[in-house]
Amino acid sequence: MKKYKSVIKKLGLFWIAATLLFSGCSKSLEENPSSFVGPVNYYNTPDQVLSGIAASLSILWSSWVGWAYGWQPFRNDDQFAGGDLVITPDFATEQWNFTYKSIMNLNAAIGAIKAGKLKGTPDDQVNQLMGQAKFVRAFNYFMLVRMFGGVPLITEETEDPAKAATITRSSIDSVYALIISDYTAAIASLPASWPTAQQGRPTRDAAKGLLAKVYLTMATYPLNESQYYRKAADLAKEVMDARVYSLVKDVDKGFGYDTKYGPEMVWSFNSNTLRQTTSPQIWSTINGWGDFQVDPRFVLGDSAANYPAYPDQPRRNAYIQLYPRNTTDTAGKYFTQLGRAPGGGKLMYDPQANSDAAVSTINMPIIRYADVLLIFAEAENMASGGPTQAAVDAINKVIDRANGYVVNANDPLATLAMSKDEFDAKVIQERSWELCFEVGHRWFDIVRKRILEQVTRSQYLRNYNIEDYLFPIPSNDVRLNPLLDQNPGYK
Repeated sequence: MKKYKSVIKKLGLFWIAATLLFSGCSKSLEENPSSFVGPVNYYNTPDQVLSGIAASLSILWSSWVGWAYGWQPFRNDDQFAGGDLVITPDFATEQWNFTYKSIMNLNAAIGAIKAGKLKGTPDDQVNQLMGQAKFVRAFNYFMLVRMFGGVPLITEETEDPAKAATITRSSIDSVYALIISDYTAAIASLPASWPTAQQGRPTRDAAKGLLAKVYLTMATYPLNESQYYRKAADLAKEVMDARVYSLVKDVDKGFGYDTKYGPEMVWSFNSNTLRQTTSPQIWSTINGWGDFQVDPRFVLGDSAANYPAYPDQPRRNAYIQLYPRNTTDTAGKYFTQLGRAPGGGKLMYDPQANSDAAVSTINMPIIRYADVLLIFAEAENMASGGPTQAAVDAINKVIDRANGYVVNANDPLATLAMSKDEFDAKVIQERSWELCFEVGHRWFDIVRKRILEQVTRSQYLRNYNIEDYLFPIPSNDVRLNPLLDQNPGYK
């Protein structure tokens, strides 16, 4: 049973499309311009196209902006505290708006390239620009389709997207078709790596890794097209065989400044002194603000509900803030002794002085090599009808590092003796522990594996509904455009 809010807080997508297309671009506009520079006319040089791509990423990631702070819709997973499965009609409106706003910038750049505006630019440079733009657009639509289901497909070929009354929701299949097309184009045009001065841009293997995740998702709910398991496994294996990326040996160093661009970080939202990460204090429930608190149950488990505790291992101590960092009156006390929730540790790897000053330039991963290994392990097991040696080896690399390369009965290695279902359950559990607090990972796994009812805390099961697997289309957009059918369960 859902509770609803009647107050509309956000502007609709299509108003944004008409008025904020160039938000974030570096070129300033005169207060009283003598002529209008439209989107197609603006992008005439490689640098201008890059500015459009950069603007689209700035919309998605910067201090207090986009996915740097827009995690609230994922609070109903079993990792964040505060999730109660009360989903309002405007539950993810902010995420809908900034994702489409990013798409608009990318469409303008892609349209200009297709229109031949970069004449005289070498073909390989043009192709790389197109690959970067399509890579980010595919990421945006991948986020949208997993949150909302079928959504309006707005591309560079869409005529006047500001006309809300003419745009309908596309099918989930159609959205995935565009995502596959964009990532395939990115794979064909992006390099294996970039020079140091350009590090952080998407690479060929980043596109392969994310497309492997797309295929894995298509093999599960809601499409349940099992033939995509083999495609996911094969693409993930290509990334593994390329040997460009690898696990950081020490799990405690995975999110440090020395490793923000590799060897494990396949693609991430990049931060620097000019474009900082949202303050690390948002993760610290002990010495900070605790905007995003970790559910104690995620750490301690719940034996009555057969919900496992996070294993006592080096990975737990690296990824979760269990103890105070610098206060003398509480030093050395476990979070339960303080009566507080634990904090997320992944973005707390700043030097202490930076953390105290609420400054961070840590990158937020979108896909890490550990994720690639787990994608392969899951897909290979399902495609083969049971675990293969390759699948076992892949997941065990993650588990072995998590345990500090020692045997741990609380998180034992996988074996060939496991059944297909046993192995699959272990992969999903490892994904929860390894990828915790990374943008939407756990929520999307819960959705595609249909385990929300299974992992929700007992006191909130009264709010559970089968329709909770999709977020509502923002009410303001539905009100402005009657052709946008609302998801079931939302009025």
